[in-house]
Parts: sequence; C-alpha cells; structure tokens
Amino acid sequence: MTRLLALIVLMPAIGAPRAIAAEKADLVLRGGLIVTLDDSCPTAEALVCRGGRILAVGSKREVSRHIGPDTRVVDIAGKTAFPGFIEGHGHFLALGESRMILDLSKAANWDELVEQVRGAAAGRPPGQWIVGRGWHQARWNPPVEPQVEGYPVHTDLSRAVPAHPVLLTHASGHMSLANAKAMELAGVGAETKSPAGGEILHDRNGRPTGVFREMAQGLVRRVADYGAKTDGQIDEAIRLASEECLRKGITSFHDAGSSFDRIDRYRRLAAEGRLPIRLWVMISESNERLAKRLPDYRMIGAGGGFLTVRAIKRLIDGALGAHGAWLLEPYDDLPEGRGLQLIPIGQLRETARLAAEHGMQLCTHAIGDRANREVLDVYERAFTAYPSEQSRRWRIEHAQHLHPDDIPRFAQLGVVAAMQGNHCTSDAVFVIDRLGKRRSREGAYPWRSLLDSGATVINGTDTPVEDVDPLGSFHASVTRRFAGGATFFPEQCMTREEALRSYTIDAAWAAFEENLKGSLAPGKLADAVVLSEDLRNCPAERILSTRVEYTIIDGKVVYAAE
Repeated sequence: MTRLLALIVLMPAIGAPRAIAAEKADLVLRGGLIVTLDDSCPTAEALVCRGGRILAVGSKREVSRHIGPDTRVVDIAGKTAFPGFIEGHGHFLALGESRMILDLSKAANWDELVEQVRGAAAGRPPGQWIVGRGWHQARWNPPVEPQVEGYPVHTDLSRAVPAHPVLLTHASGHMSLANAKAMELAGVGAETKSPAGGEILHDRNGRPTGVFREMAQGLVRRVADYGAKTDGQIDEAIRLASEECLRKGITSFHDAGSSFDRIDRYRRLAAEGRLPIRLWVMISESNERLAKRLPDYRMIGAGGGFLTVRAIKRLIDGALGAHGAWLLEPYDDLPEGRGLQLIPIGQLRETARLAAEHGMQLCTHAIGDRANREVLDVYERAFTAYPSEQSRRWRIEHAQHLHPDDIPRFAQLGVVAAMQGNHCTSDAVFVIDRLGKRRSREGAYPWRSLLDSGATVINGTDTPVEDVDPLGSFHASVTRRFAGGATFFPEQCMTREEALRSYTIDAAWAAFEENLKGSLAPGKLADAVVLSEDLRNCPAERILSTRVEYTIIDGKVVYAAE
C-alpha cells in the first residue's frame, strides 16, 4: 500500500492532479537540485523519504505537504543530490584491514619504502610481524636496483629489518615481498618450488628475491600475522571500511569475494542492524564447499536490505602490473612471459554449473586478453546449457585488456564488464611498456568500444588497490587523464551520463537490484549522496575537488561534512 501511495503522490511532479492526502516524511531534501537518473522525472527540487523508501520527488511546493512536525528537513543549499554511489568492485574487509597496517602507497622509491619499514620496526619486539600494502615498482623514481624483472630484491630490506618478519603486498594485491626473516619462518629457500598458478622470483644465482607472484604468496601468508582474524579485529575493519565509504558517498558495495565465515559475520551484523552500508557479496570458496553449502548462503536483502549474497567469485589470472595477467601474446617488456593461469578451465566450468543450477551470478576476475577470451568461452557454453534468464548478467571483473574480436561478445552474451576507471589512469604509466602501443590502443580499458557495442559497463575502484573514492574513478572515466596531465587513448572515454550510470543504475542492474537502487524514484530505497558540484556539467578540473556534503542510507543522514 505504501508503494502505491508513493506513486500517487508523485503525480503532481509530472502534471497529474493530486489524489489523496499526503503522508508525512521522515526526511526531506530541498533547496538544491535533485538528479534522479529516472527518465520519468530526470530532475526535481526536492526529495521525500519515509520508512527507508523514497516517497516522492517534485517541486518544493509540491512536497511541502509531506513535511510534518517530526520531519527532518535538510536544506542542501544549492548543492546537487544524486542516487547513492554503488562501488561496483571492491574488497570490503580488505579496505578496513588496509587502514590497520602500513600504507606503502606514498613511498616514492625503494629507499623510502625501506625507511618506512625500518621506522615501523623501531620499538616493536623482535619477531613481531610487520605487514603493509601499496607499493608499486613502476611508480618509483629512481627505479629500484638491484632488481629482477623490474622488482626489488629483498637484501636491503632484510639488512634494515633483520629481526622482524616482513610481508609487503603489492598495490595490485597479486604480488608480495618478504624479507629474509619471513622467508625463514615460511621455510622458503633456493630449493622451494613455485606452486601451480604462482611464481617465486629468483636471482641469477637461483636464490629467492623475496618476491612472490600470485598463488606463491600463500607460501608466506600461511605463517604470517596477516589480516583481521578475531571478532574484534573484523568488527574494527568493518567500521573503518564503512566510515571511509560513507565519507565518500558510497551507499552500496559489491564485495568481490568473501568466505562463508566472513558472510556469517556480515549476516549477524545485518540481523542486529549493525551493518552500516549495504553489501552485495560474491562468495569465494572452493567448488566442493560451494556444492555442500551454497543453498544456505543465497540471500536477498537480509537485515532490512543491507545484505545480499547471490554471486560466486573466481580468479583466472593475475594483474598486469605484476606481469600476472594472462595474455594471448608475450609481454613487450617480458618476452618470455604471457602471465599466469590461476585455475584450470575445467574448474571454472564446474563453478559455472553450480552457479547456473543455484540461480547465482558468476563473477570472474580476468585482466589479460587470453583470460577474458577463456572466460567468455566458459560463459557462452554455460548459457547454452542453462538458457534461463537467471543464468545471465554474469560478470567479468576488470576486463582490462581485450582482444578486439572479443569486445562485441560482452553485449552478445549479456555479460557485464565490471571495470574500474582509476585502474586506467593509475596503470597508464606502465601499460604501453607491458603491451606495446598497438595492443594498448585496441584493447586496453576499452570503455567506449564496449559501450558502443551495447555492453553494460559498471564502475568501481578495486579498493584497497585504489582509493575507494568514486570521484576519482568518475574523473578517470570521463578524462582518462593521468599524472602530469597526459591522457591515455582519450577516444575511449565515457560521457558524463555514462559514467554516472556506471556508478548508479547500471551497477544496480548488474546486481539484479535495478528495482531497488540506482535512481531516485518513488518506491526505491532512500539512498542518496549530496555533492558540492553537479558532475554532469562542472569543469573537469573541479571533479576531483568536489565535496561529499551528505550521504543518506535508508532515508537517514549517515554522513554530513563539517
């Protein structure tokens, strides 16, 4: 009944007569511009929220009758409201955990990184683990020496911090660097073999350099004090991640891979009303565990709409920055390498079968052109075997480098390209070195080509790989401008409207949530963000300085700028 009334009270905003007495609102936004992304009423002067849903949009005069003695009225003072941003691919708990360890992203070179770790070790008892994340050798000036394949050798780090085991994760998350003490505790030596889907880098004398690529990271992580483990640590990571997202206008978060145990924690918090942000979660578990437990973990809108689990996550290759992306042709700067295949194709096919039979989406990390082609082949085979609509809207996470022949297949198969705008501008400093100019022009971050072919492209940041700020990815999506002012094949830019949709209604569609989220329309969840600028037309140079004034979830102001 409430939804029907909401539709009726919308009528004055589109020229129809008023039919019934108005319900009183919990929250009204007015005094600025409301950009709805709803074609029936693209803009309005005011937004009305009641019971966690949008009751109406319209002019100030039309919605004034919804204001009662208990209504909170927020004057947005000429600012612009949009649907709440949806982070289309990130790692929620890892975002919080990254705030609890060393942040190495600001180290300008190898020497600065070593000094940062040395400083962290000072005052800590010997034997205590030092963990950090965020280093990227391609952004260091000067380049590191000594090096193997462009990556550092642990000797300086081990000399500076000999008594503390150190494990430092690459910015991409697909590589780690360990010092001698950490390798000793892990039992890694010159004779240690690289595991399937991973690689231990060695120097010319056959000694491990301390760099562990892809699945080889597990050799050290299994003994390291890495990541939140206790309930208290997990709750703190959730709090930190939520605060960061709310401060940056994110109301929903597509979590790209959580275990059953982590999902159990989210479910308890959601049931208790203590999950601050809406989570849409991909399950990351083995096929064997999925087969046994999947029916118990498919949930839609649990905890009053704060938790949905309806997807499975897989990784088929690594990252371009760590030479782990699986390519059709060798790397230009590593001619003997084509990246790494992390799982057998047969294993991915079995995951596809489980997903189709249980009504789950399959979301596969694929960065290289070979990886994307293989995943598209698996999806096409599954869609033929399971033609139900429930087996569609499967996703490829990242889809960073595509062969031109495979770009039209996304639209043909209905596969979502879940991409990250700021990966393009962050990686631009090394992409041409990795792929060469021809491959980079034809298929690196090809947003325009995908959109023109009819594919759905959604946006995100892959946080904590990148800053979770949607404004950074929005700016990258519409400018492709990176450090120094240069642009990376700007013919592949999105329009402003496309970039907005990629963070709102299209991201909602990619999660089967377009009837709940992504636009400000009566009956939908009352999730919105108020910005200091209108992203549709403000100068590009002001996008990055745009301020989040308010973040609203469930019709409540959950963040307000001071």
